[in-house]
Amino acid sequence: MKQAEVYHKIVPCPSRPIHLPESVKWLSGEGCGSWFNIESKGNGFIIARYSPEGKLECSGIFQQVSGETVNLNLDYEYTYLSHCAEVNIIQNEQKVKFKLISKNI
Repeated sequence: MKQAEVYHKIVPCPSRPIHLPESVKWLSGEGCGSWFNIESKGNGFIIARYSPEGKLECSGIFQQVSGETVNLNLDYEYTYLSHCAEVNIIQNEQKVKFKLISKNI
């Protein structure tokens, strides 16, 4: 498969559903994509994943397991591999990994 054919399948960022928090960010994928939101909660983080239309797909308490301590007040973006049990972000050009410790739904 040609490189251009692979990129052609990447889903562009849709308009943010108005009911989602303004802090939600889009992670585009091949054939699909998801919205992610992260908030500090005690010693961990609440991370939620939403469908492109804004339907909550999963949410839970996550613990940061690698990378420098994340600062949610600084710029960051979601990256692969990110799903309901593991979420990765890039901040300051470094990958930061979070693992699910408790499901909310």
